[in-house]
Amino acid sequence: MAAAAGAALLMLLMAAALAGGDDSDWVRLPSKCEVCKYVAVELKSAFEETGKTKEVIDTKYGFLDGKGSAVKYTQSDIRLIEVTENICKRLLDYNLHKERSGSNRFAKGMSETFETLHNLVHKGVKVVMDIPYELWNETSAEVADLKKQCDVLVEEYEDVIEDWYRHHQTEDLSQFLCANHVLKGKDTSCLAEKWTGKKGDLASVGEKQSKKKSGKKKKKGQKDEREGAASLPDTGEALEGVQEQAPLTHSPADEL
Repeated sequence: MAAAAGAALLMLLMAAALAGGDDSDWVRLPSKCEVCKYVAVELKSAFEETGKTKEVIDTKYGFLDGKGSAVKYTQSDIRLIEVTENICKRLLDYNLHKERSGSNRFAKGMSETFETLHNLVHKGVKVVMDIPYELWNETSAEVADLKKQCDVLVEEYEDVIEDWYRHHQTEDLSQFLCANHVLKGKDTSCLAEKWTGKKGDLASVGEKQSKKKSGKKKKKGQKDEREGAASLPDTGEALEGVQEQAPLTHSPADEL
């Protein structure tokens, strides 16, 4: 009886978290500040990902007079175009986390609320909600609008993004694009909102997972190199030992 009452109470809490209050709060579309914040986040991430290559592009190709010069991919127009053309699609990897406040409600990974509900279903608990189970993992209206507004913003501020890329990469992109241009004279409070994370939060784990994996691989490689070097005999000592001994009358392989 107590278990049933506990499950019922949990369901009510989950429903309240998903609703976020009254019916008017059921769908709260992203503000311009939230849109610009995550456009800047993904732009920075995309430029970091594409900035590791040493590829060089031959710009002579396509010129009848053969003129032109080689240019690094990291400084090329191609890199800028590829990043900006695909940047808004990356926002579809986000989910809505209604248990969080402010702009932190947008994050990658499954929300704590839906993770709890999925666990209940897997344990055989019947979960009844307005949203069918098949749609739990579908893109929310808020995230879809985030991507839609991103398309408009990137097109409208294309010149600003290009200016940052060519002349101001040492400046923080959120400050340059959002505070100085998109949100100039408007509310910029969401730019300062940071999610500190929570133990067991799948979204935080998902965002850091790739960085941790790459870090572990580097550390493992360095450790293996150190161990391999330590296991090798000192060359100088080995040669001195051979010189002090009498000449061998059989091959070293016979001693094994």
